[in-house]
Amino acid sequence: MTTLTRATVATLMLLSLAIPLQAQSGGSIMPDLVYGHKAGMALTLDVFRPASPNGASVLNMVSGGWFSAWTDPERAQAGYQELLDHGFTVFAIRHGSAPRFNVPEAYADVTRAVRYVRLHAEHFGLDPDRIGVYGGSAGGHLSLMLGLASDEGDPEATDEVLRQSSRVAAVVANFPPVDLRQRTTPSERFPARMPDRPLSFAGGLAMPGATEAFVALDFDDELRASVSPIVHVSADDPPTLLIHGTADALVDFNNSELMHSALVASGVETGLVAIEGAGHGYRTAEDRAKASDALIGWFEEHLTGR
Repeated sequence: MTTLTRATVATLMLLSLAIPLQAQSGGSIMPDLVYGHKAGMALTLDVFRPASPNGASVLNMVSGGWFSAWTDPERAQAGYQELLDHGFTVFAIRHGSAPRFNVPEAYADVTRAVRYVRLHAEHFGLDPDRIGVYGGSAGGHLSLMLGLASDEGDPEATDEVLRQSSRVAAVVANFPPVDLRQRTTPSERFPARMPDRPLSFAGGLAMPGATEAFVALDFDDELRASVSPIVHVSADDPPTLLIHGTADALVDFNNSELMHSALVASGVETGLVAIEGAGHGYRTAEDRAKASDALIGWFEEHLTGR
């Protein structure tokens, strides 16, 4: 008689509950998989599977102002289509949102999501060592944190997810804040307030906008360094690409310049794509195409070896 591990049983139960939707491109969508729980609520992700998978996965941090909005996955698929066309399996990761949850809590959630994907990679037909992450603005910040502040997991944890490594193989961060050590209030420009219109970034996916002031940055000062990517740069960090508009008035372009310089100084493979004249997000088709091409190229090089 075959004995199934708890991880296998859990995966089979989740996959049986998730009814795959037929994707427009011939792949499939698995919506609302639960990767954890907090405050009596489920933490969920969507899986977008290409028609011809290449075995690598890319995790998108769905986050604007550390607010993580749900979007109908059949509608959201268009934002991931280019990645899917190149064979990447895409995970849309949602975290506990501001104003209920703050930045360290959001980071803890997405870290768990990486561990969850690694634990179940085999069941998705994926290579656990070929995981990439990306996002824009707050999503870019979380992507950098995942790349620069990862760990090998806790071998003593009773939760199998927490025993998994949170390391990723490649990072792409669009217009990310990189240093949260200076306290910011809701009346200041970044990052407590988001514009009242959606922000688009590489991959074409809209970031949620908001008219209210978020309070994601309202947490103890002693924790600020722990969620500031610039503090965590080290020689063993994964290849990291930064993409940023030079006219960004919300998250200054200097954020990416500083991060790029720190990565270069530590000997980390890195790149900086400056979108000339672009603000916080890429409004024109030309800017979106430039950012998207850079993102696809980075993941192809570092997750597929092409």
